[in-house]
Amino acid sequence: MDYQHQPVLLEEVLAVLQPQPGQRFIDATLGGAGYTAALAKAVGPKGLVVGFDLDPLAIAAAQEKLSREKLSNVLLINDNFANLSAALTERQIAGPFNGLVLDLGLSSAQLADRSRGFSFNQAGPLDMAFGPDSPLSTAEIVNHWTESKLRRIISEYGEEPWAGPLAKAIVSRRSRQPFVNSQELVEIVQTTLPSKYLAKSRQHPATKLFQALRIATNQELDNLSAILDQSLGLLCLNGRIAAVSFHSLEDRLVKQFFLRESRDCLCPPEFPICQCGHHARLKIIYRHPVMASPAEIAANPRSRSAKLRAAQKIV
Repeated sequence: MDYQHQPVLLEEVLAVLQPQPGQRFIDATLGGAGYTAALAKAVGPKGLVVGFDLDPLAIAAAQEKLSREKLSNVLLINDNFANLSAALTERQIAGPFNGLVLDLGLSSAQLADRSRGFSFNQAGPLDMAFGPDSPLSTAEIVNHWTESKLRRIISEYGEEPWAGPLAKAIVSRRSRQPFVNSQELVEIVQTTLPSKYLAKSRQHPATKLFQALRIATNQELDNLSAILDQSLGLLCLNGRIAAVSFHSLEDRLVKQFFLRESRDCLCPPEFPICQCGHHARLKIIYRHPVMASPAEIAANPRSRSAKLRAAQKIV
């Protein structure tokens, strides 16, 4: 499995994190280890980079890459990044860290993995879990969740305007024959959505449905909220968070977290005196998200939808 792709917005992420010799960083979404390797080279043998990934294939590929590049200042942890603080404590790795990076996109290797069902361009089993021990199964969601629950996740997680008809079509189809592979879902999309809508779509028509199922299977938004909440306790003063997102739901969560933690008071505006006692803990580095350059998009089309947001811990 090829995990050796160039990470998105690498130079921009490094410009945010500003790694220096001897510093310590967390790459919470290891993937192809692109950020990890770049950070490990920058911090040198006296520094440390901790790389997290729930996918054991990513861990194995990263080990090969780091060994090949003779980088021994990296610790790899096969776990969900929602468990980041607990996993570090369990391994007696004390903070604080100088920075943390999150690349929230699906890797090219995961899309190409025929043993799973991430891609709508090839038939694969209904398995969109990032790791082998996922508490939820994509097949369970598709074949057993109620129509109303399917409609909700397709609408909320996929931002699909045709969520109702799609949920109804899935329930109708599975009553005759359970779904077995990803291509059967693609066929449902193609036969359910209006031809005019399909013709106007600038992306594959099954993109939003697959996104919704993947997010639900992996509880991605809950896990992202969990790591954002933990991040401030892991960073040192002036430590930085760099988050690269690929769809509006993740970007909105990151943006709202940064905005909330950059304010001194979270009370409703009608309160004459602050009652929450909240104090700003972050300073937002970029008012607007950083996007990939035209040159990067030409070299790596995956970067087209990438948005980088960054913040610095101030207390």
